[in-house]
Amino acid sequence: MSKLIILVGMACLLACSPTAKKVSMIPDKLPAAPVAEKKDSVLTVHDHTRVDPYFWMRLTDEQKNADQPDVQTQKVLDYLNAENAYTDTVLRKTKELQKTLFDEIVARIKKDDESVPYYSNGYWYYSRYEKGKEYRIYCRKKETMDAPEEVFFDENERAEGQAYYSLGSISVSKDNKLMAFAEDYVSRRIYTIRFKNLETGEILPDELTNAQAGGAWANDNATFFYTTKNKVSLLGEKIWRHKLGTETDKDVMVYHEKDPSFYIGVSKTKSDKYIVIEEEATLVSDYWILDADKPTGDFKQFTPRGNEHQYYIEHFNDKWFIITNHEATNFRLMETPVIATEMSNWKEVIPHRKDVLLDEIEVFENHLVISERKDALTHLRIIDQKSKEEHYLDFGEEVYVAYIGTNPEFGTDILRYGYSSMTTPESTIDYNMSTRSKEVKKVQEVVGGHSPDEYVTERLWAIARDGQKVPMSVVYKKGIKKDGTAPLLLYAYGSYGSTMDPWFSSTRLSILDRGFIFVVAHIRGSQAMGRQWYDDGKMLNKMNTFNDYIDCSKYLIEQNYTSPQHLYAMGGSAGGLLMGAVANMSPELYNGMVAAVPFVDVVSTMLDETIPLTTNEFDEWGNPKNKEYYDYMLSYSPYDNVEAKEYPNMLITTGLFDSQVQYWEPAKWCAKLRDKKTDDNILIMHTNMEAGHGGASGRFKRYKETAMNYAFMMMLEGIDQ
Repeated sequence: MSKLIILVGMACLLACSPTAKKVSMIPDKLPAAPVAEKKDSVLTVHDHTRVDPYFWMRLTDEQKNADQPDVQTQKVLDYLNAENAYTDTVLRKTKELQKTLFDEIVARIKKDDESVPYYSNGYWYYSRYEKGKEYRIYCRKKETMDAPEEVFFDENERAEGQAYYSLGSISVSKDNKLMAFAEDYVSRRIYTIRFKNLETGEILPDELTNAQAGGAWANDNATFFYTTKNKVSLLGEKIWRHKLGTETDKDVMVYHEKDPSFYIGVSKTKSDKYIVIEEEATLVSDYWILDADKPTGDFKQFTPRGNEHQYYIEHFNDKWFIITNHEATNFRLMETPVIATEMSNWKEVIPHRKDVLLDEIEVFENHLVISERKDALTHLRIIDQKSKEEHYLDFGEEVYVAYIGTNPEFGTDILRYGYSSMTTPESTIDYNMSTRSKEVKKVQEVVGGHSPDEYVTERLWAIARDGQKVPMSVVYKKGIKKDGTAPLLLYAYGSYGSTMDPWFSSTRLSILDRGFIFVVAHIRGSQAMGRQWYDDGKMLNKMNTFNDYIDCSKYLIEQNYTSPQHLYAMGGSAGGLLMGAVANMSPELYNGMVAAVPFVDVVSTMLDETIPLTTNEFDEWGNPKNKEYYDYMLSYSPYDNVEAKEYPNMLITTGLFDSQVQYWEPAKWCAKLRDKKTDDNILIMHTNMEAGHGGASGRFKRYKETAMNYAFMMMLEGIDQ
């Protein structure tokens, strides 16, 4: 056992011991906090007036990227830097703890890790990390794993000397000779697509700018379809056809989506037979298909666009499979001939079930795999396409997550899937669907060792105020006393139908081993309990999301898992909205909150259609140009509801170049909270001045912010090592 692990273990014994002495790490006297200038902006909608004293903090991309900042830009940068300096001062006594946490988090990560190879179109593909490097190296071997290795892309070379680097996508041509790759050096998710000759290693002169990640090769191995963005809203807007070796001003626009409520993109089917333009709004799907052998042809609409119809398509042989919510809230599976894709020709394969969400399919020559969700757990269902005999995989744990992995080939009986639980590291498994035997290809190593038996995972059900049962996934180290004294971190998201599954996290061990209980609340707004669970947590039902979280908090307190003196709340992005709303509604329940890149200025953002994501999300939050939605949003918008009262200790994080939730939302929120709150609790904000929504790039740097978040909570608990 290494010295590091021994020290960590000793720290755990001290921190977890009921007789451990709490150490104050909060400065004896907090320094003066930054005070943001007030400059009232009067905002009037529906004869209702709001006064925003911090509206001036908003900068354009041009201002942020200018070589010399103008007066307003300098004022904003000065404020953000002052907040960063204040945060550093408040957290000064945690610096060693942050370093300890970062070091042990990184120490658990295998430095020379390698993915499990998968076979696709004549090559085995895999990626690896090497010691001392932050980014992935992509490799392949022809036909057999005994063949010589070909390193076809090294992110480290592309990222060298850059403050930020993100590889958005890689796409290899059908003849295996060319590769398209999308890169972002700013963290605004605005990519440049470049091309590489995989035989010579040459980077070709073609550059497709202002692009989305992704794209699709036609079968001529010379034509590439890609998506460009609206330069104001940053939404995907146009699909183009590029002929390799030609000037981009010769590219042909093949589709233009003029409705800004749709996200769009272009990809290729698993069968390699079709190029597909995908369009998704919150309530509506639309697809256009093109024979990949005829790249200069016209795209054909799959079926007429409906008003409220979501569906997903997958091609196989002479038919299309369709997952659709037409007359099926939880979706059902249909099929239709390739020559007749209109809905009138669709035939049902799997009917709708009220208690089961049909989530995803994977098609093989002899089998069909269905990913389903029931009672906040995922299930994998295997169907023999000829005999129709079916069975489910058995996972043997009360709380877990299973998912379909990378399966690019039709002609195999092997399903690759992933499995994890809150106590079990992520595993990659090959399952023979005919013999029903499985082979574990890899269990993610936790360097220094990890014993699942030392931890307990549970499923709890809180009763919400309207009678709904809300599931929670719980993990803690054995020996934790449920007497209300344990620190507990309650995490949730609750929007867009996105479900926070009960994954394993080696990072999380740093708080579990120091006596924290970790809980994920599967609140409404997700799809943990089916599609209705999502519908009941959005639009004019959004308040259910916040109420569920509060009621889960109360349940955990009532059951003595923790107490208000030891309960911590965390959420990011739309989960940051959750934090803001809960802080206004029930601040007395929490000792501390971490709100990461929080979406907190709901009304102003949703009124501004030039901001990325706004128009796409009218069916998620509502359009405040409609007074009913304006009034409802105003009732919960965190920024608009800050008032003179006591708030929990709070840490807010953001990124200057965030394109999803613009930095000024958390900055304004922090300023207003500091101006209004009546307590002496800590309020700090950290802005990453070089990154966006996802934080720092690279494999390890991101954990510095994780260490800061953990240290903040430990500081409040008096845990100093």
